[in-house]
Amino acid sequence: MENLKIATAQFEHKSNDKTYNLSVIRELTGRAARQGARVIAFHECSIPGYTFARSLSREQMTALAEPIPDGPSIVKLIEFAREYEIVILAGLFEQGADGNLYKAQVCVDKNGLIATHRKLHPFINPHLTPGNSYTVFDLFGWKCGILICYDNNIIENVRATKLLGADIIFMPHVTMCTPSPRPGAGFVDPELWKDKVANREILNKEFDGLKGREWLMKWLPARAYDNAVYAVFSNAIGMDDDQLKNGRSMILDPFGDIIGECRNLDNEFVIAELTPDKLSKAGGSRYIQARRPELYGSILSAPHHSEQKVSWLHTGTL
Repeated sequence: MENLKIATAQFEHKSNDKTYNLSVIRELTGRAARQGARVIAFHECSIPGYTFARSLSREQMTALAEPIPDGPSIVKLIEFAREYEIVILAGLFEQGADGNLYKAQVCVDKNGLIATHRKLHPFINPHLTPGNSYTVFDLFGWKCGILICYDNNIIENVRATKLLGADIIFMPHVTMCTPSPRPGAGFVDPELWKDKVANREILNKEFDGLKGREWLMKWLPARAYDNAVYAVFSNAIGMDDDQLKNGRSMILDPFGDIIGECRNLDNEFVIAELTPDKLSKAGGSRYIQARRPELYGSILSAPHHSEQKVSWLHTGTL
Protein backbone atom coordinates (compact mmCIF):
# COMPACT_ATOMS: atom_id res chain seq x y z
CA MET A 1 0.00 0.00 0.00
CA GLU A 2 1.10 3.54 -0.73
CA ASN A 3 0.58 6.56 1.51
CA LEU A 4 -2.91 8.03 1.14
CA LYS A 5 -4.06 11.62 1.73
CA ILE A 6 -7.61 11.81 3.11
CA ALA A 7 -9.65 14.91 3.99
CA THR A 8 -12.37 14.97 6.61
CA ALA A 9 -14.78 17.89 6.48
CA GLN A 10 -17.23 19.76 8.67
CA PHE A 11 -19.92 22.16 7.52
CA GLU A 12 -23.17 23.72 8.65
CA HIS A 13 -25.88 22.02 6.63
CA LYS A 14 -29.33 23.43 6.02
CA SER A 15 -32.27 21.23 6.94
CA ASN A 16 -34.11 19.77 3.95
CA ASP A 17 -32.05 21.79 1.45
CA LYS A 18 -30.19 19.30 -0.71
CA THR A 19 -29.28 21.89 -3.31
CA TYR A 20 -27.48 24.10 -0.80
CA ASN A 21 -25.78 21.22 0.99
CA LEU A 22 -24.55 19.69 -2.26
CA SER A 23 -23.15 23.09 -3.25
CA VAL A 24 -21.07 23.17 -0.05
CA ILE A 25 -19.96 19.58 -0.60
CA ARG A 26 -18.83 20.51 -4.11
CA GLU A 27 -16.95 23.61 -2.91
CA LEU A 28 -15.09 21.78 -0.13
CA THR A 29 -14.40 18.81 -2.40
CA GLY A 30 -12.78 21.03 -5.01
CA ARG A 31 -10.59 22.77 -2.45
CA ALA A 32 -9.49 19.46 -0.89
CA ALA A 33 -8.64 17.97 -4.28
CA ARG A 34 -6.53 21.01 -5.18
CA GLN A 35 -4.60 20.51 -1.95
CA GLY A 36 -3.78 16.92 -2.82
CA ALA A 37 -6.49 14.88 -1.07
CA ARG A 38 -7.55 11.71 -2.90
CA VAL A 39 -10.57 11.14 -0.63
CA ILE A 40 -12.91 13.49 1.24
CA ALA A 41 -15.41 12.39 3.89
CA PHE A 42 -18.53 14.29 5.01
CA HIS A 43 -20.86 13.78 7.99
CA GLU A 44 -23.97 11.60 8.16
CA CYS A 45 -26.98 12.96 6.30
CA SER A 46 -24.77 15.74 4.98
CA ILE A 47 -26.96 15.93 1.88
CA PRO A 48 -30.50 16.38 3.36
CA GLY A 49 -29.68 17.43 6.94
CA TYR A 50 -30.34 15.34 10.00
CA THR A 51 -32.22 16.24 13.19
CA PHE A 52 -35.20 17.84 11.42
CA ALA A 53 -36.13 14.33 10.25
CA ARG A 54 -37.12 13.29 13.78
CA SER A 55 -40.63 14.70 13.28
CA LEU A 56 -41.28 13.53 9.71
CA SER A 57 -44.04 11.09 8.81
CA ARG A 58 -43.34 8.00 6.73
CA GLU A 59 -44.75 9.79 3.71
CA GLN A 60 -42.43 12.75 4.28
CA MET A 61 -39.43 10.48 4.83
CA THR A 62 -40.25 8.59 1.64
CA ALA A 63 -40.35 11.85 -0.29
CA LEU A 64 -36.99 12.87 1.20
CA ALA A 65 -35.27 9.53 0.57
CA GLU A 66 -33.57 8.57 -2.69
CA PRO A 67 -32.72 5.31 -4.42
CA ILE A 68 -29.09 4.28 -4.54
CA PRO A 69 -27.26 4.50 -6.94
CA ASP A 70 -29.70 6.23 -9.29
CA GLY A 71 -30.97 9.05 -7.05
CA PRO A 72 -30.24 12.63 -8.11
CA SER A 73 -27.92 13.34 -5.17
CA ILE A 74 -25.75 10.32 -5.95
CA VAL A 75 -25.58 11.40 -9.58
CA LYS A 76 -24.36 14.84 -8.39
CA LEU A 77 -21.71 13.32 -6.12
CA ILE A 78 -20.37 11.25 -9.00
CA GLU A 79 -20.23 14.40 -11.12
CA PHE A 80 -18.20 16.14 -8.40
CA ALA A 81 -15.89 13.12 -8.09
CA ARG A 82 -15.32 13.14 -11.85
CA GLU A 83 -14.78 16.90 -11.95
CA TYR A 84 -12.15 16.88 -9.23
CA GLU A 85 -10.68 13.36 -9.59
CA ILE A 86 -11.41 12.49 -5.97
CA VAL A 87 -13.38 9.94 -3.93
CA ILE A 88 -16.32 11.34 -1.93
CA LEU A 89 -18.21 9.94 1.05
CA ALA A 90 -21.50 11.58 2.03
CA GLY A 91 -24.79 10.68 3.72
CA LEU A 92 -28.49 10.66 2.92
CA PHE A 93 -31.75 8.80 3.52
CA GLU A 94 -32.18 5.84 1.18
CA GLN A 95 -35.33 4.48 -0.44
CA GLY A 96 -34.50 0.79 -0.64
CA ALA A 97 -35.67 -1.45 -3.47
CA ASP A 98 -37.33 -3.52 -0.74
CA GLY A 99 -39.58 -0.57 0.16
CA ASN A 100 -37.76 0.17 3.41
CA LEU A 101 -36.13 3.44 4.41
CA TYR A 102 -32.49 3.47 5.51
CA LYS A 103 -29.89 5.91 6.77
CA ALA A 104 -27.04 5.50 4.30
CA GLN A 105 -23.50 6.68 3.71
CA VAL A 106 -22.18 6.28 0.18
CA CYS A 107 -18.71 6.24 -1.30
CA VAL A 108 -18.36 7.27 -4.95
CA ASP A 109 -15.64 7.99 -7.45
CA LYS A 110 -15.65 9.24 -11.03
CA ASN A 111 -16.83 5.84 -12.27
CA GLY A 112 -19.83 5.56 -9.96
CA LEU A 113 -20.85 4.00 -6.66
CA ILE A 114 -18.12 2.15 -4.76
CA ALA A 115 -19.93 1.28 -1.53
CA THR A 116 -23.08 1.90 0.50
CA HIS A 117 -23.39 1.41 4.26
CA ARG A 118 -26.79 1.33 5.91
CA LYS A 119 -26.68 2.51 9.52
CA LEU A 120 -26.98 -0.48 11.84
CA HIS A 121 -28.47 1.50 14.74
CA PRO A 122 -30.67 4.32 13.39
CA PHE A 123 -32.90 6.23 15.81
CA ILE A 124 -33.58 9.72 14.46
CA ASN A 125 -36.87 8.61 12.88
CA PRO A 126 -39.03 5.57 13.75
CA HIS A 127 -39.65 4.76 10.07
CA LEU A 128 -36.00 3.91 9.41
CA THR A 129 -34.99 0.26 9.07
CA PRO A 130 -31.62 -0.85 10.51
CA GLY A 131 -29.01 -2.15 8.12
CA ASN A 132 -27.96 -5.74 8.65
CA SER A 133 -24.44 -6.03 7.26
CA TYR A 134 -20.96 -4.60 7.55
CA THR A 135 -19.31 -2.68 4.75
CA VAL A 136 -15.73 -3.22 3.60
CA PHE A 137 -14.31 -2.07 0.26
CA ASP A 138 -11.07 -1.11 -1.49
CA LEU A 139 -9.68 2.39 -2.04
CA PHE A 140 -6.27 2.81 -3.66
CA GLY A 141 -5.05 -0.52 -2.27
CA TRP A 142 -6.39 0.16 1.24
CA LYS A 143 -9.23 -1.82 2.83
CA CYS A 144 -11.86 0.57 4.17
CA GLY A 145 -15.06 0.32 6.20
CA ILE A 146 -17.93 2.63 7.15
CA LEU A 147 -19.79 2.83 10.47
CA ILE A 148 -22.31 5.62 10.97
CA CYS A 149 -22.43 7.53 14.29
CA TYR A 150 -24.03 5.24 16.91
CA ASP A 151 -22.65 2.20 15.07
CA ASN A 152 -19.26 3.20 16.46
CA ASN A 153 -20.47 3.29 20.06
CA ILE A 154 -21.09 -0.45 19.93
CA ILE A 155 -17.53 -1.72 20.14
CA GLU A 156 -18.30 -5.04 18.46
CA ASN A 157 -19.13 -3.21 15.23
CA VAL A 158 -15.68 -1.64 15.03
CA ARG A 159 -13.93 -4.92 15.82
CA ALA A 160 -16.06 -6.81 13.30
CA THR A 161 -15.28 -4.28 10.57
CA LYS A 162 -11.58 -4.61 11.37
CA LEU A 163 -11.74 -8.41 11.32
CA LEU A 164 -13.33 -8.19 7.88
CA GLY A 165 -10.15 -6.47 6.74
CA ALA A 166 -10.67 -2.73 7.19
CA ASP A 167 -7.60 -0.63 7.99
CA ILE A 168 -9.46 2.67 7.58
CA ILE A 169 -12.90 3.18 9.09
CA PHE A 170 -14.92 6.21 8.04
CA MET A 171 -17.06 7.37 10.96
CA PRO A 172 -19.61 9.98 9.82
CA HIS A 173 -21.51 11.60 12.70
CA VAL A 174 -23.95 14.30 13.71
CA THR A 175 -23.24 14.19 17.40
CA MET A 176 -22.35 15.83 20.72
CA CYS A 177 -23.83 18.83 22.52
CA THR A 178 -27.01 16.96 23.45
CA PRO A 179 -28.47 15.79 26.78
CA SER A 180 -27.24 12.45 28.12
CA PRO A 181 -26.81 10.66 31.47
CA ARG A 182 -23.05 11.11 31.14
CA PRO A 183 -21.55 13.83 33.38
CA GLY A 184 -21.29 17.28 31.85
CA ALA A 185 -23.49 16.58 28.83
CA GLY A 186 -26.09 18.98 27.48
CA PHE A 187 -27.05 21.44 24.76
CA VAL A 188 -24.94 24.47 23.87
CA ASP A 189 -27.00 27.68 23.78
CA PRO A 190 -27.92 28.37 20.11
CA GLU A 191 -27.96 32.10 20.85
CA LEU A 192 -24.16 31.99 20.99
CA TRP A 193 -24.01 30.96 17.35
CA LYS A 194 -25.81 34.11 16.17
CA ASP A 195 -22.55 36.01 16.71
CA LYS A 196 -19.97 33.27 16.65
CA VAL A 197 -17.13 35.74 16.16
CA ALA A 198 -17.90 37.67 19.34
CA ASN A 199 -18.67 34.44 21.19
CA ARG A 200 -15.74 32.43 19.82
CA GLU A 201 -14.04 31.95 23.20
CA ILE A 202 -17.24 30.75 24.90
CA LEU A 203 -18.15 28.48 21.98
CA ASN A 204 -14.71 26.88 21.88
CA LYS A 205 -14.85 26.24 25.61
CA GLU A 206 -18.25 24.59 25.27
CA PHE A 207 -17.29 22.65 22.14
CA ASP A 208 -14.06 21.35 23.66
CA GLY A 209 -15.56 20.52 27.06
CA LEU A 210 -17.60 17.58 28.28
CA LYS A 211 -20.53 18.54 26.07
CA GLY A 212 -18.35 17.94 23.05
CA ARG A 213 -14.75 17.02 22.30
CA GLU A 214 -13.80 15.96 25.82
CA TRP A 215 -16.47 13.26 25.69
CA LEU A 216 -15.33 12.19 22.23
CA MET A 217 -11.79 11.74 23.52
CA LYS A 218 -13.01 9.24 26.10
CA TRP A 219 -13.71 6.61 23.43
CA LEU A 220 -12.70 7.52 19.88
CA PRO A 221 -8.92 7.09 20.35
CA ALA A 222 -9.59 3.68 21.92
CA ARG A 223 -11.57 2.53 18.86
CA ALA A 224 -8.59 3.39 16.66
CA TYR A 225 -5.90 1.97 18.96
CA ASP A 226 -7.58 -1.24 20.06
CA ASN A 227 -8.30 -2.19 16.45
CA ALA A 228 -5.18 -0.79 14.77
CA VAL A 229 -7.21 1.31 12.32
CA TYR A 230 -7.22 4.83 11.01
CA ALA A 231 -10.45 6.47 12.21
CA VAL A 232 -11.83 9.20 9.93
CA PHE A 233 -14.35 11.09 12.06
CA SER A 234 -16.62 13.60 10.31
CA ASN A 235 -19.15 15.77 12.13
CA ALA A 236 -21.52 18.65 11.45
CA ILE A 237 -20.86 22.12 12.83
CA GLY A 238 -23.33 24.89 13.57
CA MET A 239 -27.10 24.68 13.71
CA ASP A 240 -28.69 21.32 12.99
CA ASP A 241 -32.41 22.08 13.17
CA ASP A 242 -32.69 23.54 16.71
CA GLN A 243 -29.46 22.00 18.01
CA LEU A 244 -25.93 23.39 17.89
CA LYS A 245 -23.18 20.94 16.84
CA ASN A 246 -19.50 21.38 17.50
CA GLY A 247 -17.72 19.91 14.46
CA ARG A 248 -14.16 18.93 15.42
CA SER A 249 -13.89 16.54 12.47
CA MET A 250 -10.61 14.67 12.80
CA ILE A 251 -8.44 11.78 11.68
CA LEU A 252 -6.79 9.48 14.20
CA ASP A 253 -4.01 7.02 13.48
CA PRO A 254 -3.75 3.41 14.76
CA PHE A 255 -1.96 4.66 17.88
CA GLY A 256 -5.05 6.69 18.76
CA ASP A 257 -3.22 9.96 18.05
CA ILE A 258 -4.92 12.82 16.24
CA ILE A 259 -3.09 13.55 12.99
CA GLY A 260 -5.49 16.20 11.72
CA GLU A 261 -8.43 18.11 13.21
CA CYS A 262 -10.79 20.90 12.18
CA ARG A 263 -10.53 23.60 14.82
CA ASN A 264 -12.40 26.55 13.32
CA LEU A 265 -16.05 27.50 13.76
CA ASP A 266 -16.60 27.50 10.01
CA ASN A 267 -17.01 25.13 7.09
CA GLU A 268 -13.62 23.51 6.62
CA PHE A 269 -11.64 20.33 6.14
CA VAL A 270 -8.32 18.93 7.26
CA ILE A 271 -6.03 16.61 5.31
CA ALA A 272 -3.91 13.87 6.85
CA GLU A 273 -1.51 11.46 5.18
CA LEU A 274 -2.07 7.84 6.13
CA THR A 275 0.96 5.53 6.11
CA PRO A 276 0.71 1.72 6.16
CA ASP A 277 3.59 1.19 8.60
CA LYS A 278 1.49 2.29 11.58
CA LEU A 279 -1.02 -0.52 11.00
CA SER A 280 1.47 -3.16 12.13
CA LYS A 281 3.41 -1.06 14.65
CA ALA A 282 0.38 -0.09 16.78
CA GLY A 283 -0.55 -2.27 19.74
CA GLY A 284 -3.95 -3.15 18.36
CA SER A 285 -2.33 -5.25 15.67
CA ARG A 286 -0.79 -7.48 18.34
CA TYR A 287 -4.00 -7.59 20.36
CA ILE A 288 -5.97 -8.91 17.39
CA GLN A 289 -3.42 -11.65 16.81
CA ALA A 290 -3.56 -12.59 20.51
CA ARG A 291 -7.34 -13.07 20.60
CA ARG A 292 -8.77 -16.34 21.96
CA PRO A 293 -12.32 -16.36 20.56
CA GLU A 294 -12.95 -19.85 21.94
CA LEU A 295 -13.08 -18.24 25.39
CA TYR A 296 -15.69 -15.60 24.67
CA GLY A 297 -17.24 -16.26 21.27
CA SER A 298 -20.42 -17.70 22.76
CA ILE A 299 -20.58 -14.90 25.35
CA LEU A 300 -20.32 -12.14 22.77
CA SER A 301 -22.90 -13.76 20.51
CA ALA A 302 -25.44 -14.48 23.28
CA PRO A 303 -28.70 -12.46 23.08
CA HIS A 304 -29.41 -9.93 25.80
CA HIS A 305 -32.61 -8.90 27.54
CA SER A 306 -35.19 -7.07 25.46
CA GLU A 307 -35.27 -4.04 27.77
CA GLN A 308 -31.52 -3.58 27.21
CA LYS A 309 -31.93 -4.05 23.50
CA VAL A 310 -34.39 -1.21 22.98
CA SER A 311 -33.34 1.35 25.61
CA TRP A 312 -30.99 3.24 23.30
CA LEU A 313 -33.65 3.37 20.61
CA HIS A 314 -36.07 5.21 22.87
CA THR A 315 -33.55 7.72 24.23
CA GLY A 316 -31.09 8.21 21.37
CA THR A 317 -28.45 8.95 24.00
CA LEU A 318 -24.74 8.38 23.60
